[in-house]
Amino acid sequence: MANGQLNVVLCWHMHQPWYRNGLDGEYRLPWVYLHGIKDYSDMAAHLEKNTRMRTVVNFAPVLLEQIDDYAQQLSAFLSKGTAMQDKLLNLLAGVIPVPTDTAGRADLIAECQRCHAPTMIHPHAPFQRLFKMIGATDDSGVGSQHFRCSLAYLSDQYFLDLLTWYHLAWIGQSLQDLPIIQRLLQQGSEFSLADRRDLLGVMRDCLGSLIPRYRKLAERGQVELSMTPYMHPIVPLLNDFQNLHCSLPEAPVPQASEYPGGVARSRWHLERGIAVFEHYFGLKPQGVWLSEGGISDDAVQLLDEIGIRWTASGEGVWRNSCRLSAYDGADEHSKRSLFMPYQQPDSSVRLFFRDDGLSDLIGFKYSDWHARDAVADFVQHLENIAVFLNQNASKQVVSIILDGENAWEYYPKNGTYFLDALYAALSSSDQIKMVTFAEASHLPTRPLPTICAGSWVYGSFSTWIGSVDKNRGWDYLAAAKVAFDAVMAAGTLDKQQQELASRQLGICEGSDWFWWFGDYNPADSVRDFERLFRQQLHKLYEMLAVAAPDYLDKPMSHGGAIAENAGTMRRNT
Repeated sequence: MANGQLNVVLCWHMHQPWYRNGLDGEYRLPWVYLHGIKDYSDMAAHLEKNTRMRTVVNFAPVLLEQIDDYAQQLSAFLSKGTAMQDKLLNLLAGVIPVPTDTAGRADLIAECQRCHAPTMIHPHAPFQRLFKMIGATDDSGVGSQHFRCSLAYLSDQYFLDLLTWYHLAWIGQSLQDLPIIQRLLQQGSEFSLADRRDLLGVMRDCLGSLIPRYRKLAERGQVELSMTPYMHPIVPLLNDFQNLHCSLPEAPVPQASEYPGGVARSRWHLERGIAVFEHYFGLKPQGVWLSEGGISDDAVQLLDEIGIRWTASGEGVWRNSCRLSAYDGADEHSKRSLFMPYQQPDSSVRLFFRDDGLSDLIGFKYSDWHARDAVADFVQHLENIAVFLNQNASKQVVSIILDGENAWEYYPKNGTYFLDALYAALSSSDQIKMVTFAEASHLPTRPLPTICAGSWVYGSFSTWIGSVDKNRGWDYLAAAKVAFDAVMAAGTLDKQQQELASRQLGICEGSDWFWWFGDYNPADSVRDFERLFRQQLHKLYEMLAVAAPDYLDKPMSHGGAIAENAGTMRRNT
Protein backbone atom coordinates (compact mmCIF):
# COMPACT_ATOMS: atom_id res chain seq x y z
CA MET A 1 0.00 0.00 0.00
CA ALA A 2 1.13 3.57 -0.69
CA ASN A 3 1.69 5.95 2.21
CA GLY A 4 -1.00 8.47 1.25
CA GLN A 5 -3.33 8.77 -1.70
CA LEU A 6 -2.02 9.33 -5.21
CA ASN A 7 -3.26 12.56 -6.80
CA VAL A 8 -4.80 11.93 -10.21
CA VAL A 9 -6.10 14.49 -12.71
CA LEU A 10 -8.39 13.38 -15.52
CA CYS A 11 -8.70 16.14 -18.13
CA TRP A 12 -11.10 15.96 -21.07
CA HIS A 13 -10.31 18.28 -23.99
CA MET A 14 -13.41 19.37 -25.96
CA HIS A 15 -12.60 20.85 -29.34
CA GLN A 16 -13.99 21.37 -32.82
CA PRO A 17 -12.61 23.90 -35.35
CA TRP A 18 -14.61 26.63 -37.07
CA TYR A 19 -16.70 24.81 -39.66
CA ARG A 20 -18.54 27.79 -41.16
CA ASN A 21 -17.52 29.31 -44.46
CA GLY A 22 -16.33 32.65 -43.15
CA LEU A 23 -17.72 34.22 -40.00
CA ASP A 24 -21.41 33.73 -40.75
CA GLY A 25 -21.68 31.42 -43.76
CA GLU A 26 -22.98 27.88 -44.04
CA TYR A 27 -21.58 25.16 -41.81
CA ARG A 28 -19.64 22.88 -44.14
CA LEU A 29 -19.27 20.00 -41.67
CA PRO A 30 -21.76 18.92 -38.95
CA TRP A 31 -19.41 17.76 -36.22
CA VAL A 32 -20.20 20.46 -33.65
CA TYR A 33 -23.87 19.62 -33.30
CA LEU A 34 -23.42 15.86 -33.80
CA HIS A 35 -20.80 15.63 -31.05
CA GLY A 36 -22.95 17.98 -29.00
CA ILE A 37 -26.00 15.71 -28.96
CA LYS A 38 -23.84 12.64 -28.37
CA ASP A 39 -20.54 13.21 -26.59
CA TYR A 40 -20.72 16.60 -24.89
CA SER A 41 -24.15 15.73 -23.53
CA ASP A 42 -23.17 12.25 -22.37
CA MET A 43 -19.94 13.48 -20.76
CA ALA A 44 -21.90 15.99 -18.69
CA ALA A 45 -24.45 13.32 -17.76
CA HIS A 46 -21.78 10.94 -16.46
CA LEU A 47 -20.45 13.65 -14.16
CA GLU A 48 -23.96 14.62 -13.03
CA LYS A 49 -24.61 10.98 -12.19
CA ASN A 50 -21.26 10.37 -10.44
CA THR A 51 -21.23 13.37 -8.11
CA ARG A 52 -18.09 12.31 -6.23
CA MET A 53 -16.01 12.32 -9.42
CA ARG A 54 -13.76 15.32 -10.08
CA THR A 55 -12.33 16.23 -13.48
CA VAL A 56 -10.94 19.04 -15.57
CA VAL A 57 -12.95 19.84 -18.70
CA ASN A 58 -11.19 22.00 -21.27
CA PHE A 59 -13.19 23.87 -23.90
CA ALA A 60 -11.91 25.56 -27.03
CA PRO A 61 -13.78 28.93 -27.17
CA VAL A 62 -14.42 28.38 -30.88
CA LEU A 63 -16.46 25.31 -29.89
CA LEU A 64 -18.48 27.23 -27.29
CA GLU A 65 -19.46 29.85 -29.85
CA GLN A 66 -20.61 27.22 -32.34
CA ILE A 67 -22.61 25.24 -29.78
CA ASP A 68 -24.41 28.44 -28.81
CA ASP A 69 -25.01 29.35 -32.45
CA TYR A 70 -26.49 25.95 -33.32
CA ALA A 71 -28.85 26.18 -30.34
CA GLN A 72 -30.00 29.63 -31.49
CA GLN A 73 -30.45 28.52 -35.11
CA LEU A 74 -32.50 25.49 -34.11
CA SER A 75 -34.64 27.68 -31.85
CA ALA A 76 -35.22 30.19 -34.65
CA PHE A 77 -36.26 27.43 -37.03
CA LEU A 78 -38.64 25.75 -34.58
CA SER A 79 -40.27 29.02 -33.50
CA LYS A 80 -40.22 31.05 -36.74
CA GLY A 81 -39.34 28.62 -39.54
CA THR A 82 -36.04 30.41 -40.20
CA ALA A 83 -33.74 28.33 -42.37
CA MET A 84 -30.57 27.11 -40.69
CA GLN A 85 -26.99 27.49 -41.89
CA ASP A 86 -26.43 23.73 -42.05
CA LYS A 87 -27.41 21.68 -45.10
CA LEU A 88 -27.89 18.40 -43.24
CA LEU A 89 -30.20 20.00 -40.67
CA ASN A 90 -32.17 21.77 -43.38
CA LEU A 91 -32.65 18.46 -45.19
CA LEU A 92 -33.83 16.80 -41.99
CA ALA A 93 -36.18 19.71 -41.31
CA GLY A 94 -37.62 19.74 -44.83
CA VAL A 95 -36.38 23.29 -45.42
CA ILE A 96 -34.65 22.13 -48.58
CA PRO A 97 -35.88 19.19 -50.69
CA VAL A 98 -34.17 15.85 -51.08
CA PRO A 99 -31.87 16.09 -54.12
CA THR A 100 -33.17 14.56 -57.31
CA ASP A 101 -29.86 14.15 -59.14
CA THR A 102 -27.80 10.97 -58.78
CA ALA A 103 -24.68 12.74 -57.53
CA GLY A 104 -26.59 14.65 -54.85
CA ARG A 105 -28.33 11.50 -53.66
CA ALA A 106 -25.07 9.56 -53.57
CA ASP A 107 -23.45 12.34 -51.55
CA LEU A 108 -26.32 12.30 -49.07
CA ILE A 109 -26.04 8.55 -48.56
CA ALA A 110 -22.29 8.95 -48.06
CA GLU A 111 -22.95 11.69 -45.48
CA CYS A 112 -25.22 9.36 -43.54
CA GLN A 113 -22.49 6.72 -43.38
CA ARG A 114 -20.01 9.03 -41.63
CA CYS A 115 -19.90 7.23 -38.32
CA HIS A 116 -18.41 4.03 -36.90
CA ALA A 117 -20.78 1.42 -38.35
CA PRO A 118 -20.23 -1.39 -35.78
CA THR A 119 -21.41 0.80 -32.90
CA MET A 120 -23.70 3.31 -34.60
CA ILE A 121 -25.32 1.59 -37.61
CA HIS A 122 -25.28 -2.14 -36.94
CA PRO A 123 -27.07 -1.95 -33.55
CA HIS A 124 -30.09 -0.36 -35.29
CA ALA A 125 -31.67 -2.92 -37.62
CA PRO A 126 -33.92 -0.41 -39.45
CA PHE A 127 -30.93 1.90 -40.07
CA GLN A 128 -28.78 -0.95 -41.36
CA ARG A 129 -31.65 -2.18 -43.53
CA LEU A 130 -31.80 1.15 -45.36
CA PHE A 131 -28.24 0.63 -46.61
CA LYS A 132 -28.78 -3.03 -47.44
CA MET A 133 -31.83 -2.14 -49.54
CA ILE A 134 -29.58 -0.45 -52.10
CA GLY A 135 -26.54 -2.67 -51.73
CA ALA A 136 -24.50 -0.06 -49.83
CA THR A 137 -22.31 -1.90 -47.34
CA ASP A 138 -19.27 -1.00 -45.30
CA ASP A 139 -17.13 -2.38 -48.15
CA SER A 140 -18.96 -1.13 -51.23
CA GLY A 141 -19.75 2.37 -50.00
CA VAL A 142 -21.38 4.54 -52.67
CA GLY A 143 -19.08 3.96 -55.61
CA SER A 144 -20.49 1.00 -57.51
CA GLN A 145 -22.35 1.56 -60.77
CA HIS A 146 -25.18 -0.76 -59.65
CA PHE A 147 -25.63 1.31 -56.54
CA ARG A 148 -25.72 4.60 -58.42
CA CYS A 149 -28.26 3.31 -60.95
CA SER A 150 -30.64 2.34 -58.15
CA LEU A 151 -30.79 5.86 -56.70
CA ALA A 152 -33.30 7.13 -59.26
CA TYR A 153 -35.89 4.61 -58.04
CA LEU A 154 -35.79 5.68 -54.40
CA SER A 155 -38.56 7.81 -52.92
CA ASP A 156 -37.96 10.98 -50.94
CA GLN A 157 -39.20 9.09 -47.86
CA TYR A 158 -36.23 6.75 -48.13
CA PHE A 159 -33.82 9.67 -47.75
CA LEU A 160 -35.86 11.30 -44.99
CA ASP A 161 -35.81 8.04 -43.05
CA LEU A 162 -32.07 7.75 -43.67
CA LEU A 163 -31.49 11.28 -42.37
CA THR A 164 -33.67 10.62 -39.32
CA TRP A 165 -31.83 7.42 -38.48
CA TYR A 166 -28.45 9.06 -38.93
CA HIS A 167 -29.35 11.65 -36.33
CA LEU A 168 -30.93 9.07 -34.04
CA ALA A 169 -27.67 7.12 -34.18
CA TRP A 170 -25.83 10.25 -33.01
CA ILE A 171 -28.21 10.86 -30.10
CA GLY A 172 -26.28 10.20 -26.90
CA GLN A 173 -27.15 7.48 -24.44
CA SER A 174 -28.17 10.06 -21.86
CA LEU A 175 -31.00 11.15 -24.19
CA GLN A 176 -32.12 7.67 -25.25
CA ASP A 177 -34.80 7.39 -22.55
CA LEU A 178 -36.61 10.56 -23.56
CA PRO A 179 -40.16 9.66 -24.66
CA ILE A 180 -39.70 11.31 -28.06
CA ILE A 181 -36.52 9.36 -28.78
CA GLN A 182 -38.04 6.11 -27.57
CA ARG A 183 -41.05 6.64 -29.79
CA LEU A 184 -38.93 7.34 -32.86
CA LEU A 185 -36.66 4.36 -32.23
CA GLN A 186 -39.67 2.05 -31.92
CA GLN A 187 -41.42 3.58 -34.93
CA GLY A 188 -38.41 2.76 -37.09
CA SER A 189 -39.57 4.12 -40.45
CA GLU A 190 -41.83 6.50 -42.38
CA PHE A 191 -40.86 9.46 -40.23
CA SER A 192 -43.16 12.42 -40.83
CA LEU A 193 -42.28 16.11 -40.76
CA ALA A 194 -43.79 16.26 -37.26
CA ASP A 195 -41.57 13.35 -36.16
CA ARG A 196 -38.51 15.10 -37.49
CA ARG A 197 -39.47 18.39 -35.84
CA ASP A 198 -39.76 16.52 -32.56
CA LEU A 199 -36.24 15.18 -33.06
CA LEU A 200 -34.96 18.68 -33.86
CA GLY A 201 -36.60 19.89 -30.66
CA VAL A 202 -34.65 17.35 -28.62
CA MET A 203 -31.46 18.45 -30.34
CA ARG A 204 -32.25 22.13 -29.68
CA ASP A 205 -32.92 21.49 -25.99
CA CYS A 206 -29.74 19.44 -25.66
CA LEU A 207 -27.45 21.98 -27.35
CA GLY A 208 -29.05 24.89 -25.53
CA SER A 209 -28.44 23.28 -22.13
CA LEU A 210 -24.86 22.10 -22.68
CA ILE A 211 -22.94 25.19 -21.60
CA PRO A 212 -25.18 25.86 -18.55
CA ARG A 213 -24.76 22.23 -17.45
CA TYR A 214 -20.96 22.46 -17.47
CA ARG A 215 -21.13 25.84 -15.76
CA LYS A 216 -23.25 24.31 -13.01
CA LEU A 217 -20.78 21.42 -12.60
CA ALA A 218 -18.02 24.00 -12.16
CA GLU A 219 -20.03 26.13 -9.75
CA ARG A 220 -20.60 23.19 -7.44
CA GLY A 221 -16.87 22.41 -7.46
CA GLN A 222 -17.00 19.09 -9.25
CA VAL A 223 -15.32 20.27 -12.44
CA GLU A 224 -12.53 22.72 -13.15
CA LEU A 225 -13.15 24.42 -16.48
CA SER A 226 -10.14 25.47 -18.53
CA MET A 227 -9.68 26.75 -22.06
CA THR A 228 -7.59 26.66 -25.21
CA PRO A 229 -6.61 29.81 -27.17
CA TYR A 230 -9.55 31.20 -29.13
CA MET A 231 -9.43 29.53 -32.56
CA HIS A 232 -7.13 26.69 -31.48
CA PRO A 233 -3.83 27.88 -33.06
CA ILE A 234 -0.46 26.23 -32.36
CA VAL A 235 0.96 29.11 -30.30
CA PRO A 236 4.66 28.09 -30.42
CA LEU A 237 4.50 27.96 -34.24
CA LEU A 238 2.76 31.32 -34.52
CA ASN A 239 5.49 32.69 -32.24
CA ASP A 240 8.46 31.22 -34.10
CA PHE A 241 8.78 28.50 -36.76
CA GLN A 242 12.15 27.64 -35.22
CA ASN A 243 10.28 26.09 -32.28
CA LEU A 244 9.94 23.13 -34.64
CA HIS A 245 13.64 22.34 -34.44
CA CYS A 246 14.24 21.33 -30.83
CA SER A 247 12.53 17.97 -31.38
CA LEU A 248 13.06 17.80 -35.17
CA PRO A 249 16.40 19.51 -35.95
CA GLU A 250 16.45 18.50 -39.62
CA ALA A 251 12.83 19.27 -40.51
CA PRO A 252 12.38 21.97 -43.17
CA VAL A 253 10.53 25.13 -42.25
CA PRO A 254 8.14 26.88 -44.66
CA GLN A 255 9.58 29.19 -47.31
CA ALA A 256 8.23 32.05 -45.22
CA SER A 257 10.88 31.90 -42.52
CA GLU A 258 8.49 33.27 -39.91
CA TYR A 259 4.83 34.00 -39.35
CA PRO A 260 4.64 37.82 -39.44
CA GLY A 261 3.63 39.32 -36.10
CA GLY A 262 2.99 35.87 -34.69
CA VAL A 263 3.51 36.68 -31.01
CA ALA A 264 0.91 39.44 -31.19
CA ARG A 265 -1.52 37.01 -32.84
CA SER A 266 -0.89 34.43 -30.12
CA ARG A 267 -1.66 37.06 -27.50
CA TRP A 268 -4.85 37.98 -29.41
CA HIS A 269 -6.04 34.35 -29.39
CA LEU A 270 -5.38 34.08 -25.64
CA GLU A 271 -7.06 37.35 -24.72
CA ARG A 272 -10.07 36.80 -26.96
CA GLY A 273 -10.34 33.22 -25.72
CA ILE A 274 -10.54 34.44 -22.14
CA ALA A 275 -13.24 36.96 -23.09
CA VAL A 276 -15.37 34.25 -24.73
CA PHE A 277 -14.77 31.87 -21.82
CA GLU A 278 -15.83 34.52 -19.29
CA HIS A 279 -18.93 35.31 -21.35
CA TYR A 280 -20.16 31.73 -21.17
CA PHE A 281 -18.90 30.60 -17.77
CA GLY A 282 -18.73 33.80 -15.73
CA LEU A 283 -15.13 33.36 -14.61
CA LYS A 284 -11.57 33.57 -15.84
CA PRO A 285 -9.91 30.17 -16.35
CA GLN A 286 -7.02 29.32 -14.07
CA GLY A 287 -5.50 27.00 -16.65
CA VAL A 288 -4.91 26.93 -20.39
CA TRP A 289 -4.38 23.76 -22.38
CA LEU A 290 -2.42 25.29 -25.24
CA SER A 291 -3.72 23.82 -28.50
CA GLU A 292 -2.53 20.22 -28.93
CA GLY A 293 -0.47 20.59 -25.75
CA GLY A 294 1.95 22.66 -27.82
CA ILE A 295 4.26 24.47 -25.42
CA SER A 296 7.54 26.37 -25.61
CA ASP A 297 9.44 28.85 -23.47
CA ASP A 298 7.87 31.79 -25.30
CA ALA A 299 4.34 30.30 -25.05
CA VAL A 300 4.66 29.90 -21.27
CA GLN A 301 5.90 33.48 -21.04
CA LEU A 302 2.66 34.63 -22.67
CA LEU A 303 0.64 32.64 -20.11
CA ASP A 304 2.54 34.38 -17.33
CA GLU A 305 1.70 37.76 -18.85
CA ILE A 306 -2.04 37.09 -18.66
CA GLY A 307 -2.02 35.51 -15.19
CA ILE A 308 -2.60 31.84 -16.02
CA ARG A 309 -1.73 29.39 -13.22
CA TRP A 310 -1.14 26.15 -15.13
CA THR A 311 -0.70 24.49 -18.49
CA ALA A 312 0.12 20.95 -19.61
CA SER A 313 1.65 18.94 -22.41
CA GLY A 314 2.65 15.39 -23.35
CA GLU A 315 5.18 12.89 -22.13
CA GLY A 316 7.37 13.36 -25.21
CA VAL A 317 7.83 17.05 -24.41
CA TRP A 318 8.67 16.10 -20.81
CA ARG A 319 11.35 13.64 -21.93
CA ASN A 320 12.93 16.06 -24.39
CA SER A 321 12.81 18.91 -21.88
CA CYS A 322 14.39 16.77 -19.17
CA ARG A 323 17.30 15.97 -21.47
CA LEU A 324 17.65 19.62 -22.40
CA SER A 325 17.58 20.55 -18.72
CA ALA A 326 20.29 17.98 -17.83
CA TYR A 327 17.85 15.60 -16.13
CA ASP A 328 18.66 12.09 -17.30
CA GLY A 329 18.77 9.86 -14.26
CA ALA A 330 16.87 6.97 -12.76
CA ASP A 331 13.82 9.11 -11.98
CA GLU A 332 13.43 9.97 -15.66
CA HIS A 333 13.97 6.44 -16.96
CA SER A 334 11.44 5.07 -14.47
CA LYS A 335 9.02 7.97 -15.12
CA ARG A 336 9.02 8.76 -11.39
CA SER A 337 9.71 12.43 -12.12
CA LEU A 338 6.91 12.58 -14.70
CA PHE A 339 4.42 12.67 -11.83
CA MET A 340 5.12 16.12 -10.46
CA PRO A 341 4.43 19.72 -11.43
CA TYR A 342 7.27 21.66 -13.02
CA GLN A 343 8.05 25.35 -13.03
CA GLN A 344 10.35 27.49 -15.13
CA PRO A 345 12.66 30.11 -13.62
CA ASP A 346 10.86 33.41 -13.02
CA SER A 347 7.52 31.87 -14.01
CA SER A 348 4.38 31.36 -11.93
CA VAL A 349 2.87 28.83 -14.36
CA ARG A 350 2.79 25.22 -13.18
CA LEU A 351 3.57 22.69 -15.92
CA PHE A 352 1.97 19.24 -15.91
CA PHE A 353 2.79 16.38 -18.27
CA ARG A 354 0.36 13.62 -19.23
CA ASP A 355 1.09 9.94 -18.89
CA ASP A 356 0.82 9.03 -22.58
CA GLY A 357 0.39 5.31 -21.94
CA LEU A 358 -2.54 5.68 -19.54
CA SER A 359 -4.20 8.34 -21.71
CA ASP A 360 -3.88 6.20 -24.84
CA LEU A 361 -5.37 3.17 -23.09
CA ILE A 362 -8.64 5.07 -22.87
CA GLY A 363 -8.32 6.66 -26.29
CA PHE A 364 -7.38 3.58 -28.29
CA LYS A 365 -7.38 0.28 -26.43
CA TYR A 366 -10.21 -0.13 -23.94
CA SER A 367 -12.96 0.25 -26.54
CA ASP A 368 -12.49 -3.45 -27.37
CA TRP A 369 -12.51 -4.60 -23.74
CA HIS A 370 -15.33 -5.47 -21.40
CA ALA A 371 -15.88 -2.33 -19.30
CA ARG A 372 -15.29 -4.15 -16.00
CA ASP A 373 -11.96 -5.55 -17.18
CA ALA A 374 -10.84 -2.23 -18.66
CA VAL A 375 -11.58 -0.29 -15.49
CA ALA A 376 -9.89 -2.91 -13.31
CA ASP A 377 -6.81 -2.76 -15.52
CA PHE A 378 -6.72 1.05 -15.48
CA VAL A 379 -7.16 1.35 -11.73
CA GLN A 380 -4.50 -1.31 -11.21
CA HIS A 381 -2.05 0.76 -13.24
CA LEU A 382 -2.74 3.78 -11.03
CA GLU A 383 -2.47 1.78 -7.82
CA ASN A 384 0.84 0.34 -9.03
CA ILE A 385 2.09 3.90 -9.52
CA ALA A 386 0.92 4.79 -6.01
CA VAL A 387 2.88 1.88 -4.54
CA PHE A 388 5.91 2.75 -6.68
CA LEU A 389 5.91 6.37 -5.47
CA ASN A 390 5.27 5.20 -1.88
CA GLN A 391 5.55 8.06 0.60
CA ASN A 392 5.75 10.60 -2.23
CA ALA A 393 2.40 9.59 -3.73
CA SER A 394 0.51 12.37 -1.97
CA LYS A 395 3.05 14.94 -3.22
CA GLN A 396 2.86 13.94 -6.87
CA VAL A 397 0.18 13.80 -9.54
CA VAL A 398 -0.64 11.56 -12.48
CA SER A 399 -2.05 13.55 -15.41
CA ILE A 400 -4.39 11.80 -17.84
CA ILE A 401 -5.40 14.07 -20.72
CA LEU A 402 -7.28 13.15 -23.89
CA ASP A 403 -10.03 14.14 -26.29
CA GLY A 404 -13.44 14.23 -24.68
CA GLU A 405 -15.39 13.40 -27.83
CA ASN A 406 -13.56 11.27 -30.39
CA ALA A 407 -13.02 7.95 -28.60
CA TRP A 408 -16.61 7.11 -27.60
CA GLU A 409 -17.81 6.33 -31.11
CA TYR A 410 -15.72 3.15 -30.89
CA TYR A 411 -17.05 2.06 -27.48
CA PRO A 412 -20.30 0.13 -26.95
CA LYS A 413 -23.13 2.46 -25.94
CA ASN A 414 -20.92 5.52 -26.48
CA GLY A 415 -18.67 4.55 -23.57
CA THR A 416 -21.48 4.51 -21.00
CA TYR A 417 -20.51 1.23 -19.35
CA PHE A 418 -16.83 2.16 -19.25
CA LEU A 419 -17.21 5.75 -18.01
CA ASP A 420 -19.75 4.98 -15.29
CA ALA A 421 -17.60 2.12 -14.00
CA LEU A 422 -14.42 4.21 -14.26
CA TYR A 423 -15.88 7.18 -12.39
CA ALA A 424 -17.28 4.95 -9.66
CA ALA A 425 -13.95 3.17 -9.21
CA LEU A 426 -11.76 6.28 -9.25
CA SER A 427 -13.94 8.28 -6.87
CA SER A 428 -14.16 5.45 -4.32
CA SER A 429 -10.57 4.15 -4.35
CA ASP A 430 -8.64 4.26 -1.06
CA GLN A 431 -5.37 4.82 -2.92
CA ILE A 432 -6.47 7.43 -5.47
CA LYS A 433 -7.51 11.02 -4.91
CA MET A 434 -9.13 12.73 -7.89
CA VAL A 435 -8.09 16.38 -8.07
CA THR A 436 -8.01 19.22 -10.58
CA PHE A 437 -4.92 20.93 -11.97
CA ALA A 438 -5.71 24.06 -9.95
CA GLU A 439 -5.80 21.96 -6.78
CA ALA A 440 -2.57 20.19 -7.76
CA SER A 441 -0.82 23.51 -8.29
CA HIS A 442 0.02 23.72 -4.58
CA LEU A 443 2.19 20.59 -4.79
CA PRO A 444 5.98 20.99 -4.69
CA THR A 445 7.37 21.83 -8.13
CA ARG A 446 10.56 20.77 -9.86
CA PRO A 447 12.57 23.37 -11.77
CA LEU A 448 12.55 23.06 -15.56
CA PRO A 449 15.20 25.43 -16.92
CA THR A 450 14.30 24.92 -20.59
CA ILE A 451 11.33 23.52 -22.50
CA CYS A 452 12.02 21.55 -25.65
CA ALA A 453 9.15 22.93 -27.69
CA GLY A 454 6.67 20.30 -28.85
CA SER A 455 3.14 18.93 -28.60
CA TRP A 456 1.35 15.98 -27.05
CA VAL A 457 1.64 14.16 -30.40
CA TYR A 458 5.07 12.50 -30.58
CA GLY A 459 6.55 15.34 -28.52
CA SER A 460 7.04 17.34 -31.73
CA PHE A 461 5.14 19.55 -34.16
CA SER A 462 5.44 17.13 -37.09
CA THR A 463 1.65 16.82 -37.31
CA TRP A 464 1.35 20.51 -38.23
CA ILE A 465 4.59 21.59 -39.93
CA GLY A 466 7.79 20.27 -41.52
CA SER A 467 6.43 18.38 -44.55
CA VAL A 468 5.62 19.59 -48.06
CA ASP A 469 1.83 19.93 -47.77
CA LYS A 470 1.89 21.34 -44.25
CA ASN A 471 4.59 23.89 -45.08
CA ARG A 472 2.63 24.93 -48.16
CA GLY A 473 -0.32 25.65 -45.88
CA TRP A 474 1.83 27.85 -43.67
CA ASP A 475 3.16 29.71 -46.71
CA TYR A 476 -0.38 30.40 -47.89
CA LEU A 477 -1.28 31.63 -44.40
CA ALA A 478 1.84 33.79 -44.07
CA ALA A 479 1.15 35.44 -47.43
CA ALA A 480 -2.39 36.24 -46.28
CA LYS A 481 -1.00 37.73 -43.07
CA VAL A 482 1.32 39.99 -45.10
CA ALA A 483 -1.72 41.23 -47.03
CA PHE A 484 -3.65 41.66 -43.76
CA ASP A 485 -0.84 43.72 -42.21
CA ALA A 486 -0.58 45.96 -45.29
CA VAL A 487 -4.31 46.72 -45.26
CA MET A 488 -4.28 47.38 -41.51
CA ALA A 489 -1.34 49.76 -41.94
CA ALA A 490 -3.07 51.57 -44.82
CA GLY A 491 -6.10 52.29 -42.64
CA THR A 492 -8.62 51.60 -45.43
CA LEU A 493 -10.93 49.57 -43.16
CA ASP A 494 -13.03 51.03 -40.37
CA LYS A 495 -12.81 49.69 -36.83
CA GLN A 496 -15.58 47.12 -37.26
CA GLN A 497 -14.15 45.86 -40.54
CA GLN A 498 -10.74 45.50 -38.92
CA GLU A 499 -12.22 43.47 -36.09
CA LEU A 500 -14.08 41.16 -38.48
CA ALA A 501 -10.98 40.69 -40.62
CA SER A 502 -8.96 39.88 -37.50
CA ARG A 503 -11.49 37.20 -36.54
CA GLN A 504 -11.39 35.75 -40.04
CA LEU A 505 -7.60 35.64 -39.86
CA GLY A 506 -7.97 33.84 -36.52
CA ILE A 507 -10.04 31.15 -38.25
CA CYS A 508 -7.27 30.66 -40.80
CA GLU A 509 -4.69 30.36 -38.00
CA GLY A 510 -6.43 27.33 -36.43
CA SER A 511 -4.42 24.12 -36.07
CA ASP A 512 -6.88 21.69 -37.63
CA TRP A 513 -6.17 22.64 -41.22
CA PHE A 514 -2.53 21.62 -40.82
CA TRP A 515 -3.44 18.43 -38.91
CA TRP A 516 -5.19 17.03 -41.97
CA PHE A 517 -2.70 18.02 -44.68
CA GLY A 518 -0.69 14.98 -45.79
CA ASP A 519 -1.07 11.69 -47.64
CA TYR A 520 -1.23 9.64 -44.43
CA ASN A 521 -4.77 10.91 -43.73
CA PRO A 522 -8.08 9.69 -45.23
CA ALA A 523 -8.77 11.32 -48.59
CA ASP A 524 -12.31 12.47 -47.78
CA SER A 525 -11.22 14.23 -44.57
CA VAL A 526 -8.24 15.85 -46.29
CA ARG A 527 -10.53 17.04 -49.06
CA ASP A 528 -13.02 18.52 -46.58
CA PHE A 529 -10.44 20.41 -44.56
CA GLU A 530 -8.07 21.61 -47.26
CA ARG A 531 -11.00 22.94 -49.30
CA LEU A 532 -12.45 24.76 -46.30
CA PHE A 533 -9.00 26.18 -45.46
CA ARG A 534 -8.70 27.63 -48.97
CA GLN A 535 -12.24 29.01 -48.71
CA GLN A 536 -11.40 30.68 -45.41
CA LEU A 537 -8.34 32.32 -46.96
CA HIS A 538 -10.45 33.43 -49.93
CA LYS A 539 -12.92 35.00 -47.53
CA LEU A 540 -10.09 36.84 -45.72
CA TYR A 541 -8.77 38.33 -48.97
CA GLU A 542 -12.32 39.35 -49.87
CA MET A 543 -12.73 41.15 -46.54
CA LEU A 544 -9.41 42.91 -47.13
CA ALA A 545 -10.50 43.92 -50.67
CA VAL A 546 -7.36 42.27 -52.01
CA ALA A 547 -7.32 39.88 -54.97
CA ALA A 548 -6.78 36.31 -53.79
CA PRO A 549 -3.81 34.40 -55.26
CA ASP A 550 -4.67 31.94 -58.06
CA TYR A 551 -3.14 29.04 -56.12
CA LEU A 552 -6.07 29.13 -53.70
CA ASP A 553 -8.25 27.70 -56.48
CA LYS A 554 -6.28 24.44 -56.59
CA PRO A 555 -6.26 21.55 -54.07
CA MET A 556 -3.12 21.66 -51.94
CA SER A 557 -3.27 18.19 -50.34
CA HIS A 558 -5.04 14.96 -51.26
CA GLY A 559 -4.61 12.28 -48.61
CA GLY A 560 -5.43 8.66 -49.32
CA ALA A 561 -4.42 6.53 -46.35
CA ILE A 562 -6.62 4.67 -43.86
CA ALA A 563 -5.94 6.20 -40.45
CA GLU A 564 -6.74 4.80 -37.01
CA ASN A 565 -9.97 6.24 -35.54
CA ALA A 566 -10.54 8.02 -38.89
CA GLY A 567 -7.50 10.20 -38.18
CA THR A 568 -9.21 12.23 -35.45
CA MET A 569 -6.77 11.13 -32.73
CA ARG A 570 -3.12 10.08 -32.67
CA ARG A 571 -1.64 7.69 -30.17
CA ASN A 572 1.80 8.09 -28.58
CA THR A 573 2.30 4.48 -27.45
